[in-house]
Amino acid sequence: MKDNREGVYEVAQVWESVLNAMRLNLSEATFNAYLKTSVLWEIRDTGDKLLCEIACPSSFIKNTVETRYAGQIREEFQRVTGAKCEVYMKVRESTAKKEGGEIEGPLFAEKKISGELIKKSNLRFDYTFENYAVGSSNQMAYAAAQAVAKKPGTAYNPLFIYGGVGVGKTHLMQAIGHEIIKRDGGGVLFCSGEEFTNDLVEAIRFKNTEKVRVKYRKLKLLMIDDVQFIAGKPTVQEEFFHTFNTITREGGQVIMTSDRPPAEISRLEERLRSRFGAGLIVDIGPADFELRTAILLIKAKQKGIELPMEAAQTIAQQVEGVRELQGVLIKLQSEAEMRGESITKEGAEKSLKIESNRNSAARVVTPNEVINTVGGFFGIGVQQIKGERRTKTVAWPRQIVMYMLRNELRLPLEEVGRLIGGRDHTTVMHASDKVKEEMEKNEGLRLQISEIKKRMLSSSVNGG
Repeated sequence: MKDNREGVYEVAQVWESVLNAMRLNLSEATFNAYLKTSVLWEIRDTGDKLLCEIACPSSFIKNTVETRYAGQIREEFQRVTGAKCEVYMKVRESTAKKEGGEIEGPLFAEKKISGELIKKSNLRFDYTFENYAVGSSNQMAYAAAQAVAKKPGTAYNPLFIYGGVGVGKTHLMQAIGHEIIKRDGGGVLFCSGEEFTNDLVEAIRFKNTEKVRVKYRKLKLLMIDDVQFIAGKPTVQEEFFHTFNTITREGGQVIMTSDRPPAEISRLEERLRSRFGAGLIVDIGPADFELRTAILLIKAKQKGIELPMEAAQTIAQQVEGVRELQGVLIKLQSEAEMRGESITKEGAEKSLKIESNRNSAARVVTPNEVINTVGGFFGIGVQQIKGERRTKTVAWPRQIVMYMLRNELRLPLEEVGRLIGGRDHTTVMHASDKVKEEMEKNEGLRLQISEIKKRMLSSSVNGG
């Protein structure tokens, strides 16, 4: 498509034609995440071919488009222009080019928002749409989240997202919060089901339930993480029912996450189950290979780690858990720094092979060996671990036992709860998540867990 000047291409029209063709070949969520957010910066005619530069808003989007879609995009450019084309991507954030000249200002402009406002809303700074990798397992949830972010209170209300541990439910939910704060300011709050419960318990204890109602019922957006925690607690469910009704009646949005759909949450009141199902219920499945690779590249960028694509793919092929990916990344970086080298595919293969061998050996460990080993490490008895004492010297080792049984032996939540004194599955899930989160930021704890694994393996190999 040329304009009246020979050799000059109408950039906007060419890009629109390419996008229309790509839209037919991609899911809506993928198209919106990677291509709709990019623009055709310029087309240069070198005589024998056209150089087409695409401006991307972030390094992650640039890398994803280059890796997955560059070939398709090049073919569409050649079809539209009728010429041989070479396509390349750049991250551009400083100036925006339009037909007829340039205008100063951000290309991908975002309203700056107060860090205090984000903290007040209990949001993590990095849990945004830009840092969220989209794949086949979470495309529908991502599309629903974007719809809610654009039209809160009307698109899907409530939005209920469920899935296993570490699949990105919390990240996606908080990304909606970030978007609404950018556009509308405050009135956004993220909390867990446990926090909501604790707030209500404290309010009842000090005869100040009005404080809880003021905090929760006047929100534009309420996000409840692990909402299954309120099940089986009649007073908490009563308060949440009225909070839910008040927010939605006033045009506010409610978003919830859980490890299972509402129909499978035991001891959840029927009226709440009905409310939860009145909007959209969407699941997020385990991340596939491409998504795990993308997640690794995002995490590496956030931490300033140089991670080659080949190394990321090697890790993604062998590590399935999303939360485990970050642990492996940090481990590889530490090993590379000790050697004074960068992370390489070969280094990743070697490290993962060693870890795989350890895990294979660890699978012969029994639940009792886990309990005994952790107890011995911290100097407490088995009965204390299974008992009711909640002092830190007992509660923390107990949580580590739950984490080990759940993540090393892959036991079901209910079975872990049965082994540790008949505890509820939500208690097990909370303990496992808490240990995982602490391991991500605490090198000392990672070393302790590693030592416990070595002791368990030694005990198992030597016959207990």
